[in-house]
Amino acid sequence: MAQTEKKGGLLRKSSASKKPLKEKVVLMYDEIFTTEDPSKCNPRFWEELFLMKVNLEYLEGKLEALDGEELMKIKDNINCLFQHCIQALGEEHPIRVVNALQTLCALIRGVHQKNKSTSGFDIINMLVGFDKAELCMKNLMESLDSLLCAEGSESLKSLCLKLLLCLVTVTDNISQNTILEYVMINSIFEAILQILSSPLSRREHGYDAVVLLALLVNYRKYESVNPYIVKLSIVDDEATLNGMGLVIAQALSEYNRQYKDKEEEHQSGFFSALTNMVGSMFIADADEKISVQTNEAILLALYEAVHLNRNFITVLAQSHPEMGLMSTPTSPVPTTPVTPLGTTPPSSDVISSAELPLDADVQTSNLLITFLKYSSIVMQDTKDEHRLHSGKLCLIILTCIAEDQYANAFLHDDNMNFRVNLHRMPMRHRKKAADKNLPCRPLVCAVLDLMVEFIVTHMMKEFPMDLYVRCIQIVHKLLCYQKKCRVRLHYTWRELWSALINLLKFLMSNETVLLAKHNIFTLALMVVNLFNMFITYGDTFLPTPSSYDELYYEIIRMHQNFDNLYSMVLRISTNAGQWKEPASKVTHALVNIRAIINHFNPKIESYAAVNHISQLSEDQVLEVVRSNYDTLTLKLQDGLDQYERYSEQHKEAAFFKELVRSISINVRKNLAFNTLSQELLLKEFSTIS
Repeated sequence: MAQTEKKGGLLRKSSASKKPLKEKVVLMYDEIFTTEDPSKCNPRFWEELFLMKVNLEYLEGKLEALDGEELMKIKDNINCLFQHCIQALGEEHPIRVVNALQTLCALIRGVHQKNKSTSGFDIINMLVGFDKAELCMKNLMESLDSLLCAEGSESLKSLCLKLLLCLVTVTDNISQNTILEYVMINSIFEAILQILSSPLSRREHGYDAVVLLALLVNYRKYESVNPYIVKLSIVDDEATLNGMGLVIAQALSEYNRQYKDKEEEHQSGFFSALTNMVGSMFIADADEKISVQTNEAILLALYEAVHLNRNFITVLAQSHPEMGLMSTPTSPVPTTPVTPLGTTPPSSDVISSAELPLDADVQTSNLLITFLKYSSIVMQDTKDEHRLHSGKLCLIILTCIAEDQYANAFLHDDNMNFRVNLHRMPMRHRKKAADKNLPCRPLVCAVLDLMVEFIVTHMMKEFPMDLYVRCIQIVHKLLCYQKKCRVRLHYTWRELWSALINLLKFLMSNETVLLAKHNIFTLALMVVNLFNMFITYGDTFLPTPSSYDELYYEIIRMHQNFDNLYSMVLRISTNAGQWKEPASKVTHALVNIRAIINHFNPKIESYAAVNHISQLSEDQVLEVVRSNYDTLTLKLQDGLDQYERYSEQHKEAAFFKELVRSISINVRKNLAFNTLSQELLLKEFSTIS
């Protein structure tokens, strides 16, 4: 018997030369695309249609092939198909429900494709008709809500979420997607929360649910009252918030694991041997090849949770064994599609296991640690646009955390010590730190390490000014908390001071190039004021008196950099020009640093002359510093421990609009035909009762 092949909705015998035969479902689609009512000749037309396996490709292609005028001619049939799809969602037979959901996906996407190129074309009118839109969409949302909350098929729930993601992302700019007005009116927020609070549902659908929520929160968020924002901000159920945190932690852990695997594979490969052979000249190129696609969607979800919900802050510190280090319980393969590296939803929920192995060698972790590791990876390479956006969002999230009183309490808690292995960029002048030598410290030390790492590694021609400003602001906010609560943090402050001085040195060395693009004096002022903060209030939060002495030692040792900075800002502030005012602010801010240098340098020179020493040791300089504090006069500077709180709407609206557009395009791309495949679903519903 000749083998039958299928292609594009056509059936043909490979050995015959006869005209190809069309599948029955394709013939039925063709009837819909005429101006006649298909149920006139066949009263059971709609009933039969939803028993047929959907041909998504053919249906979408057919819709896209028509121009706006042709589509308007068959509008009544399209409306009828849409309404019958919604009716079928209430059917008992799961096969009909599956087919209806997939047909809706094809209809929404196909009609939207036409909307792109045809001006004045109204999507809602085309799909449902204005007169029936409100009732139809209400019925659709209620059916989806019921399917998501029911105890039935997990595959159906997965398909419902796919349809909702399809609905949300058909336009690049989700705020221009008028269908979402009905998703706002007929909220599915509680259904999303139910998925996140149940271990089984969370394991199967948590990733899609979290991404969907993040997108819905961003619909017209600045223009009108978005009910999803209001509801997310007041969630206080512990199981739900922890569930959301787990989904985010697992997605970020998966990214971190994939990056580590690639890094190890890279280091053990041929390129590593070649790099060792020819020196470090290829380090930058080699590092760029260790590339795992960033996951802005899950990062956006973390941001919205941290920014909108004060209760979510507690989830950041919720301890659990490090994901990826412990064996995970076996679970059914999720119906979530295979997505690009870095966006793969986790396949199992390690915390849902009733009993966790108590293994002394398993490092305890939490969402914040996982996020800090993720940040340390994506912030390495800011040349790539996606990584730049990810890096910026990481710093915005850390800004929100650094402003929160409760978050600061656990960040600085001496009883909550962790070993956080951040990724460090390969650099010629330093060796890679051994993981085992990392001390257990309060989490704020890891945040400061991350900031220092960024400051040290991004002094380059394409200077990421915005990220540097955010970095310094985060350090400043943490210091303000330490000063206010008199927290004496045992941290290697010298590393931070050294990084800040090197940053000032870089700004001065590249003054001409940088001033053509940036106001470098704003950043210089922030750096100088960090030093002023240490000078003025350091005795209240530095761990020991000797730490305060070391601060003075560093300022004196690196005095040439401060002298050069003063000369530069004085020169610019005395000339008329656009930088006169910002430069003069730096001049005034340097008053105490210059007082320290001018007070101690002569005394150090005198000590050296009296004791006939050509070069003083650090201990000798510190001895001079300690014995001459009494005669030092400093000016009291106001406002050093004040800062402007983060505000999304006024400063970040454009960034988030662009970010959400990028996420919408990416999510839509991953909802390809194969992800809506029926094979798994049909196996589950192989019998129709």
